[in-house]
Amino acid sequence: MEHITLLLAIVVVTALVFDFTNGFHDTANAMATTISTGALKPKTAVAMSAVLNLVGAFLSVEVAKTISGGIINEEGIRTEVIFAALVGAILWNLLTWLLGLPSSSSHALFGGLIGAAVMSAGWSAVNGSTIVTKVLIPAVAAPLVAGLAAMAATKLTYKIKAKPEAKATAKGYRAGQIASAGLVSLAHGTNDAQKTMGIITLALVTQGVVAPGSNPPLWVIVSAGVAIAAGTYLGGWRIIRTMGKGLTDLQPQQGFAAQTSAATVILASSHLGFSLSTTQSCSGAVMGAGLGRKGGVVRWSTATRMFVAWGLTLPAAGLVGAGAEFLTKQGPWGIAAVAVLLVSGSAVIWTLSRRKPVDHHNVTADDLDGEPAGVVTTAIAAVTPPPAAGSVAAVTDEDLKTTIPAPVPTDPAAPPAPAAAV
Repeated sequence: MEHITLLLAIVVVTALVFDFTNGFHDTANAMATTISTGALKPKTAVAMSAVLNLVGAFLSVEVAKTISGGIINEEGIRTEVIFAALVGAILWNLLTWLLGLPSSSSHALFGGLIGAAVMSAGWSAVNGSTIVTKVLIPAVAAPLVAGLAAMAATKLTYKIKAKPEAKATAKGYRAGQIASAGLVSLAHGTNDAQKTMGIITLALVTQGVVAPGSNPPLWVIVSAGVAIAAGTYLGGWRIIRTMGKGLTDLQPQQGFAAQTSAATVILASSHLGFSLSTTQSCSGAVMGAGLGRKGGVVRWSTATRMFVAWGLTLPAAGLVGAGAEFLTKQGPWGIAAVAVLLVSGSAVIWTLSRRKPVDHHNVTADDLDGEPAGVVTTAIAAVTPPPAAGSVAAVTDEDLKTTIPAPVPTDPAAPPAPAAAV
């Protein structure tokens, strides 16, 4: 660490800030369904997730090596490029957090890195084949695979136990949810914490501190793990509410199926070095679990906004990264200007978020800012068949209380007739 310059120190700190935002932005991936079904209390859930994110950061470095030596060509890349890339990623993370949209922190980082590298050295600075095979293909495949797996698992769960005893079944699946949520948190640490390790290692390469292709130093692994764990404990309550309540209504069985499917996809990808989006994997699993239950629906208006955010993440973060790199190329004053823009932009977004705060007290509230059910959901509800005759469960207390007035007797001395129950 004796070779670290002031600029490199700024880049390392900025990378850890991004890692912190990644933590609270992606807490929903592991804990949204667990919180929404009541398996864990909100603060307990985020504390558990933070610890397991930290543990997961030490399990592998394959994704970090993909970031540090695969996305862009290391030769000729200046340290300022890394700084500009992180600015684009952080601002996009904060903006989507403000909107409560579960977008991809990973793709924000990739977009910022690609935009800054192209502005600095042209398109030759980008490894197109690596981006296609290890970023774009997993971006499409991961949510589809996780969604289909969660849908199949949900259908199988309800088929195996068609008429479960409600209390016993709910208790068992809540325990399963806690275990599967822990697995997702562990998987998140093995995948997302490594992205910051990779970006810091890339910055160290640009300064000649470590050789190209090197594994992240131990201090990088520790600092990245601590940063993402701290952000996770803060809790990204806005996105937790969207994933837990805004996409679909989940029962414990569905939550367990969604989390198990997502964790399997993430861990497999981490082992292969695929830097996929854990957010997209978990969101796809939640939607698949919602569709897997008979009568279950997905709020497609929320899902559509989420899909739009997914599509915009790479280009939007890339444009911000490219603009930031244009300024850093102007010299020290440009680097200072980018730093000021990052701090001021973050402050503005934080101030806006305080107008309607979301925290662990109201994260499970049913009022989702007037979120409509959506055209598909409304159509499904309109054609839902009526309950079978004689079904006791279909009769509510309000139905039993509904009455119609009895006819008024003609003889004032006659006692009033009882009301006729419907």
